[in-house]
Parts: sequence; C-alpha cells; structure tokens
Amino acid sequence: MGDDYLFIMATPEEIKEGKTTDIYFIRTVKILEEDNLSNVVVNAEFTASGFPDNYPWAFLGGLRDVAKLLEGLPIDVDAMPEGSVFYKEDYYGVKEPVMVIRGPYGKFAIYETPVLGFLCMGSGVLTKTARLRKVAGDDVILISFGARRTHPAIAPFTAFYAYIGGCNAVSCVLSAEKFLNMAPAGTMPHSLIIIYSVVKGDQAEAWRAFDRVMPPEVPRIMLCDTYLDETTESVKAVEAVGPDRVWGVRLDTPGSRRGNFAAIVREVLWELRARGLKGKVFVSGGIDEDVIPELVKAGVSGFGIGSAIDNARIIDIAMDITAIFQNGQWVPCAKRGKFSGVKKVYRCPDCLTDAITLENEPKPKCPNCGGEMENILQPLIRNGKIVMEFPEPKEEREYVLKQLKKLDLNKRPWD
Repeated sequence: MGDDYLFIMATPEEIKEGKTTDIYFIRTVKILEEDNLSNVVVNAEFTASGFPDNYPWAFLGGLRDVAKLLEGLPIDVDAMPEGSVFYKEDYYGVKEPVMVIRGPYGKFAIYETPVLGFLCMGSGVLTKTARLRKVAGDDVILISFGARRTHPAIAPFTAFYAYIGGCNAVSCVLSAEKFLNMAPAGTMPHSLIIIYSVVKGDQAEAWRAFDRVMPPEVPRIMLCDTYLDETTESVKAVEAVGPDRVWGVRLDTPGSRRGNFAAIVREVLWELRARGLKGKVFVSGGIDEDVIPELVKAGVSGFGIGSAIDNARIIDIAMDITAIFQNGQWVPCAKRGKFSGVKKVYRCPDCLTDAITLENEPKPKCPNCGGEMENILQPLIRNGKIVMEFPEPKEEREYVLKQLKKLDLNKRPWD
C-alpha cells in the first residue's frame, strides 16, 4: 500500500467510474464485448431478497445517489419514489420490483454493485428509523446521534436517511447544513463536565458555561450522569442554570446502568416537580425499539439514537434480468426463484396493498379493499437524463410519516 491516499475510501469520481464494483462484472463486460454482446438490451429488476428480523415492510432510500450514479448512461430507469414503502412480495406472492433498468447490459453492468450499496444501506437506515418513530409515537423527539457509530465518509448519508425516516434532527454537522438545510442538534459531552469539574472545582460551572456561551436557539439540555446519581445531578443542574432557562436534562446511561432505568426517569421527573423545577428528560445510549415504549411511558420526552440507526441491518436487495429484447420483442427470462417478464407495480393509495401485473395486463382493483390502484413505478431516468423530481427532505419525510400511520409494525396491510 502506497502513501498516495488520505483515507481508505472511494472518491465520488471513483464511484462514478465504477471502480467500487465487484471484479466479475468487469470480466463479464469484457467477455460480452469479445463476442459483440455488450449491447444486448435487458430488463433488470431490483427486488428485496430478504428483510431483517422478519420486518413486514421497508422504505426505499438511496435513490437520489442512484440517479446521480446512473446519469448519462444510455438507459431508462423506473423506480418507486424515494421514501415509498415496499414489500418482499405483493398480495399474490410475486416478488416486487422497487426499480427497473432497461438498456444495453454492457453499459451499466459495472454499476450494479454501487447501486445496490446505495439502495440496501439507504433503505436499511430509513426503515429502521421509521420503525423507531412508529414505537416512539408522533410527539417524542428523536435525534440521530450516529455520526460516531459509522464511517465518517457515509455519516452524512446515514444522517440524511435518519431524518427522512422520522428523526426530528441530526447531530452530524455536514448532513444537517449541506444536505438537510437545517441546524445540527446535540447537547454536551462528558468531557465538558469533567474539565470544568477539575479546573473550576464544580461541575455546575460546565452547565453555567454552556448556558452562557451557547446562542439562544440552542436548547439548554444538561448532561446529568457524570459523577453523581442521575436525580442528584439533574436537580443540581436545573438549580444552577435556572428552571426558566433549562429545557431538560440528558441521561446517557440506560445501556450500561443496571436496574430499572424507567424508574430512574420517574424519580428524576418527580424530584424536579417536588422542588418546583421545570425540566424534561432526554435519553441516549443503547436506545432501540425494545426500550423506547417503557421509557416513553415513564415520561421521556426525547431520545438520541446512534448505533440502532447507523448500524441498522441493510435491506437485502438484488438485481436480476427478467427479460431480453430480441427480434423486436421482450423475451421473458429469469433465473429460478424469480418471476420473468416486464412488469408493473400497482398500489392502493388507501390501504397500501400492492399487486403486480405483466406490462400488457389491465390495471387491477385492490385485492384487499377493492379500491382503485395506481402504478407506483415512475420514470427516474430517460436516455440518461434524470426526469424524476426529488422533493425537499422535509416533504419526503412527511411522505414517509403519512404512510407509516397506515402501517402495522408487525404485518403487511393485507395480512
């Protein structure tokens, strides 16, 4: 390994050039070119091979980067709009395409690997965040704290899709400022408390310094678990800064403290109230779907979530050729276990049930509720030009949350 690199990571130019592909695609293209077959036009579908932990549904993420990657190639691409819910199979058990590429296989083969990377990871992060939002409810604050739990090159990517999936804000500065057009969110680290405790002789000086230096728009959330028990530090912090200035306290130990953390939350809130002090509780550290409901019931108003989002299981998506254009017509073809042919994906906007047909078949009625269905695969690229308009992140987030209200955490709409 030479010294002509800064970090072990691909540049955007290298990704665009297809250099992050798997070697067998390069070899395949070389073989096809040798036999003058690289311009064979195919219909290639992207379908989910599996969902993590038996999820009944997922949300599509990563499509923005896919569009940028494939821009300029002599291909047409149809896709579900980013942020759309999708399933492994439709109502009838047919594998469901979330995206379709039509064009000369040799022109896009090397991009299969990075396309899948964008879709699998983007969908995994978006889906996990949506599930966290579902169990937390509409009124609880969720902030993405995952920048320290993933590779810094993709921290903006994961924070972006955490917001789309339902987080209210993100701590990653670049993602917030460059891609989401919003202020980054966060509180304070233990290092601030420790330095002021040693140098100034009192941890309360750290809370006061935070309040003194930070601009008014930064919420006064005081970290209260460094030295003393959570209740003692919480009371001390609110008294030190002033109950009219403090939004609340952050407890960062539920993943490591033994005992009933919900009881600790109740105690903190009770003791603040008993003293006439205002303050909410914000919790971080080891937060996941299984602990959120109990902590919300105990009175937690917000969560900072890192590992559960940024280390989310990917959505396993694969690409398969399902038809080849030959002698003026599409010839159905697919490997075993797949469904051949060119397809349409219809969705009922009322109940979010999907039904798949072959391209020349009539539009069906919703098999679940009998309602009208809509073709959800929309033009993304036409002859290399991006034709789909991506909404602003806030609008896409609202689209996700609107669908989420109609979904059950453990089953599909028709189950």
